[in-house]
Amino acid sequence: MAEVKQGAADSGSVDLFGFLARFAPLIFLVVLMAVFAVLEPRFMSSINLFNVMRQVSITGLLAIGMTFVILTAGIDLSVGSLLAFAGLVAAAVAKGGMQDRFTVGEGGVGYGWELAALAAIAIGIAGGLVQGFSITRLKVPPFVVTLGGMSVFRGAALLFAAGGPISGFEHDFTWWGQGKIGPVPVPVIIFLVCGLLAHIVLRYTRYGRQIYAVGGNPEAARLSGLNVTAIICSVYVIMGFFAGLGSFVLAARLNSAEAVAGTGYELTVIASVVIGGTSLFGGVGTIFGTIIGSILIGVLLNGLVLMNVSSYIQQIIIGVIIVLAVAFDTFAKSRRRKV
Repeated sequence: MAEVKQGAADSGSVDLFGFLARFAPLIFLVVLMAVFAVLEPRFMSSINLFNVMRQVSITGLLAIGMTFVILTAGIDLSVGSLLAFAGLVAAAVAKGGMQDRFTVGEGGVGYGWELAALAAIAIGIAGGLVQGFSITRLKVPPFVVTLGGMSVFRGAALLFAAGGPISGFEHDFTWWGQGKIGPVPVPVIIFLVCGLLAHIVLRYTRYGRQIYAVGGNPEAARLSGLNVTAIICSVYVIMGFFAGLGSFVLAARLNSAEAVAGTGYELTVIASVVIGGTSLFGGVGTIFGTIIGSILIGVLLNGLVLMNVSSYIQQIIIGVIIVLAVAFDTFAKSRRRKV
């Protein structure tokens, strides 16, 4: 009888821990917003909240792609550099070449926002494919490949634009970064729609289940008949797609593309995914968690700015949160094994 009671107690404790492990990012986000609302009344204004979501949308798109990568126990440090390169190519297409790159205002020749967006996405996919091939076929660790990619793509961006910006786009182009549908900014809609589609892919498709299987145990997945090489390569292609899409939206929002765009984005993107509950060890995580993690970081940075906290301190806080999130993930994984 005592053993039964002890077993029930253990079951209750496991359920409580599982609940906290699953909803900790959402709980933290709600608490954080409540704290900032009390300390800084301007925080809860509709203008500020939409501004937070607009800022989050770019890194959020990258975080969606990064979720696919990290679910396979991979990593991509090149996202910011690839975004910069793809954005410059899109900008050059939108301007019709490099001859009018510094022209401000409308009236340029250009090839339209459609081809510009396709060019950005094509560059992103190509970059992701090259890195995925290097990881799977050349057997080079993802950290090394994408670290090299971070340097290569940044250098390509600087070389392509000779270190300068490309600016001054047509209204049809900038609408994708500055426009609104009702009160909601277009980048926010793109971010949320992509998040919904990615959630459906991971949750309800065979391909999504294969990604979780490969991340959980690649050898077991291989013995089960899954093409592990193709799946791992595909997630880097998906990451490249979102880097290209994000570069187009960012260039449209800023009305400019620069070789230094996306600098430091890899830290924010990885932090969003990890804080959202995706395990760096692979096999565990959700798009919903990533979206919450992205919004959480955006809310945190915005609240700290409104409270006039130094940008240096902001970086320290983000770094501490990443370490704590990974530590919690490690503890949760150890707990699940014991259970």
